[in-house]
Amino acid sequence: MWKARPEDNKPMNMNPSQPAQHVPPPAAVAAPSIPAPAPHKETPKASDPYRADVGHIGKSVQIKGELTGSEDLYLDGEIEGTVDLRDHSLIIGPNGRIKAGITARDLVVHGKVEGNVIATGRVELRKSCTLIGDVSTQRIVIEDGAFFKGAIDIKEKDARAEPRKPMAAAASMSNGSDSSSSSGVASYSASSAAQGSFLDSK
Repeated sequence: MWKARPEDNKPMNMNPSQPAQHVPPPAAVAAPSIPAPAPHKETPKASDPYRADVGHIGKSVQIKGELTGSEDLYLDGEIEGTVDLRDHSLIIGPNGRIKAGITARDLVVHGKVEGNVIATGRVELRKSCTLIGDVSTQRIVIEDGAFFKGAIDIKEKDARAEPRKPMAAAASMSNGSDSSSSSGVASYSASSAAQGSFLDSK
């Protein structure tokens, strides 16, 4: 009915100085059962320069000319010319030396950049960076200690083709042309012809 285990067929340890005792194999020793920890799988962050889908240019690489790509890029070398990563992120490492116009979705600068920057998303200037040039972006972060010399142009998130109406003109449409209301509070209206917008050409 029961089958013999292989451990049962081993001879017992017979040493004349010790009494006979059975030496159990390591598998037969009862140990507290602790489940093995599940392997920890870390989710890579968007700004992690060592992610598999991020291109990497090391600090010994020098490029003169145009650099374009269709993936995120970590750049720690030297570039002179233009960098065009319109729909992707660019991280310039601490050894990065760039003399180029840069176009990217997101830009993080740790090194030195001389040139204008156009980013459709976000620009981060870290404390070790030097940026000499103009920046055009929706969002910008400048850490304490970063060196920046240039102009900043903050773009609106959803640029509309239709110019905004002046607030007073919008109020006049909702309130009518009455100069007082039944509650005794005076309201004022301005016609759109009398008030211009700073967006109108002169």
